[in-house]
Amino acid sequence: MAPQPHSKDELAEIYSRRFDSHVVYRNAVWKVLTEKFLSRYIKPQATVLDLGCGYGEFINNVQCARKYAMDLNPNARTYLAPGIDFLHQDCSHRWELPDESLDVVMTSNFLEHLPSRQSVADTLLQAKRCMRTGALLIAMGPNEKYVGGAYWDFWDHHIALTERSMVEILEILRFQVDTVIDRFLPYTMVNTRPYPMFFVSLYLMFPLAWKLIGKQFLVIARKV
Repeated sequence: MAPQPHSKDELAEIYSRRFDSHVVYRNAVWKVLTEKFLSRYIKPQATVLDLGCGYGEFINNVQCARKYAMDLNPNARTYLAPGIDFLHQDCSHRWELPDESLDVVMTSNFLEHLPSRQSVADTLLQAKRCMRTGALLIAMGPNEKYVGGAYWDFWDHHIALTERSMVEILEILRFQVDTVIDRFLPYTMVNTRPYPMFFVSLYLMFPLAWKLIGKQFLVIARKV
């Protein structure tokens, strides 16, 4: 029997306990990450969905024409900037969006929280349905091959992913994979030393540092 998704109340408790004290720092990091790196993939006229938006660190900072954020945690809505449409739903069920309405789907540190591999596949199929031809799916997450046992330090991690398993499921679902980086960002911003934003900007400029410190993958694919 597949494990059941966490309840909405349980999700609210988990993320409040884990992230509330890091909100300001995480937002600052994502502002730099979005402006200095991710913005190259997102056109000003794009319609963008933040899948598993958490506290809105990406979708609040990205510059685009229309923004959607999806999360099962009911508290996520309160962290979103005005003008962002919040989809409060299970991502593996049919999305409350029309076919071919999105230019970018961004997901970070989220797919490993889904309760089963089937849930991951169903979620990616919903993304594909809602993406226009040529639209991008940008996926980031902890790379289990580099994180090792620390991957399971988080109670709500269910699915172990690597850059290769991410590529494989995307190719099975007939996405075209354009970019595969096995080591990108450090593992986590929880219970770690906060760094000045200058260091974050500098880190993004030197891929050699990614190979030394990075433990998250980055995979970018498109709908063909």
